[in-house]
Amino acid sequence: MVLRLQLVNLYHISKINLLSKKFLGFDRNDSNISAGTPLKDELICVSKGIPVLSCNGLPWKWPIDLKVQEWVFRIYLTSIQFMDSSKRLPCNCVYELDSSACDLIPNLLPIGPLPASSDPGHYAANFWPEDSTCIGWLDKQPAGSVIYVAFGSTGNLTQHQFNELALGIELVGRPFLWVVRSDFTDGSAAEYPDGFIERVADHGKIVSWAPQEEVLAHPSVACFFSHCGWNSTMDSISMGVPFLCWPYVVDQFLDQNYICDKWKVGLGLNPDENGLISRHEIKMKIEKLVSDDGIKANAEKLKEMTRKSVSEGGSSYKNFKTFIEAMKH
Repeated sequence: MVLRLQLVNLYHISKINLLSKKFLGFDRNDSNISAGTPLKDELICVSKGIPVLSCNGLPWKWPIDLKVQEWVFRIYLTSIQFMDSSKRLPCNCVYELDSSACDLIPNLLPIGPLPASSDPGHYAANFWPEDSTCIGWLDKQPAGSVIYVAFGSTGNLTQHQFNELALGIELVGRPFLWVVRSDFTDGSAAEYPDGFIERVADHGKIVSWAPQEEVLAHPSVACFFSHCGWNSTMDSISMGVPFLCWPYVVDQFLDQNYICDKWKVGLGLNPDENGLISRHEIKMKIEKLVSDDGIKANAEKLKEMTRKSVSEGGSSYKNFKTFIEAMKH
């Protein structure tokens, strides 16, 4: 668990290093540098090949707590000197997926995709115990039919937004596997809309946590409704599963830009005038995603790309050998 999480963080801190330097290059009159808060919404272009990012989607932005935002921003600033002085930074990425960023970080060693664990009984990078009953449920569903919904180990929704999510999933009418943590709604147990559990009982499965890699590898899964954390992003790309993106904090907005704009393996959601993702938006985007053959084809291409990278002679295979040799000296 520690190894995988550290490698993921190294990769994103490296890319955030690039964003931080670009951000700090802005005119100081345009931003509150100490807190990492831009005074206007500008676009940041680090390099050709790296998706443009809005200032409001910067990885250290925190939607509610400005004190947390400043704390996270300062951690990223502190990391710059350490990243720049490091000889090698092994990371959970594939060079071909993000060559533009990798080329700007000369000490980076992409060695992904990295599985959470090869031991079925080990929780690896998970913070919650897995409910493996969902695999037997998936076995009973038609191929390419299931919407897998999971928003990571820390994301939260308001009760109102949770209701819209539940009703949006219901409106689609397809089989779904939904991971609902016990603290999913503002740190508390969620309350489902009246009659929801009864209405979806014949085609829905709700668990507190799922063995994600096994789920994404299952032939019944059609798409991944995700917060776009990097572990989840690499898991889904490795299995060729398209995304419906709902980022929340830190790297997730940048990941969405890669998923939707660069790799073209997913779709994003648009909030209404009140900032709410409505049930109708959810239904419309899921239906659009599962019927888009172009996105499916792109997802399959990335799947093959990642598998070649870890095969003998592949980029990740070579980088891992380089890392092992360096460790011997």
